[in-house]
Amino acid sequence: MTEKTNKKQRKIVIPGEIIVSAEDHLPGDFTRKEDGNIIANRYGLVDDSGRIIRIIPISGAFEPRRGNTVIGRVEDITFNGWVIHIGGPYTAFLPLAECPRYIDRKAINEFATIGDVLNLKIWGIKKGSIDLTLKSRGLGKLEGGRVIKINSHKVPRVIGKEGSMINLIKNSTNTEITVGQNGFIWIKGDFEGEKRAEEAINLVVKEATSTGLTEKIEEFLGGKVEKITEEVKE
Repeated sequence: MTEKTNKKQRKIVIPGEIIVSAEDHLPGDFTRKEDGNIIANRYGLVDDSGRIIRIIPISGAFEPRRGNTVIGRVEDITFNGWVIHIGGPYTAFLPLAECPRYIDRKAINEFATIGDVLNLKIWGIKKGSIDLTLKSRGLGKLEGGRVIKINSHKVPRVIGKEGSMINLIKNSTNTEITVGQNGFIWIKGDFEGEKRAEEAINLVVKEATSTGLTEKIEEFLGGKVEKITEEVKE
């Protein structure tokens, strides 16, 4: 049985493998054009739903890009901002100037203190450091709940096509869920809802390359949710 949202099983490729002829297609993320073919640069799943062929990596470390939405935890406070842990070997910094409202330097820890969890966006990448911002819709402090960590390359599978998978989990467990592209996921609900949502997400990660994944998660959660109206937070 194939997954309803994808209609067909996605092919797994290795670096150097020919994916398709370049005659009617263009290279996208983690692919290249060579000798009239589209070639894989990474190990992962092929997304060939359009003219642009890309690879969805299923292993490896988080590779930050400008515009990524990430979840991070405050590690330290300086005179002009916060040092944020977003995973991996990167130092990330949220400057005071990138907060959505004025904050007095003398009361900086009243806005966010060590241990607080934030939903942020990467707006700049320099050698060895990342600059973050809160100046965008949906960003800010994430209060309560729990934070779990998955491989960042499994994030597209957890979100699903047009948010289908994450909305299924949210609606079935009555939880709020925010997914960071760095693999950190914030879940908030009652204890049982949070626990069930975490278990479902871990199952998606474990079965990421399986066919019929949506049906497996529906069965795990106790049946299909007929109507999904919420949008995935970005």
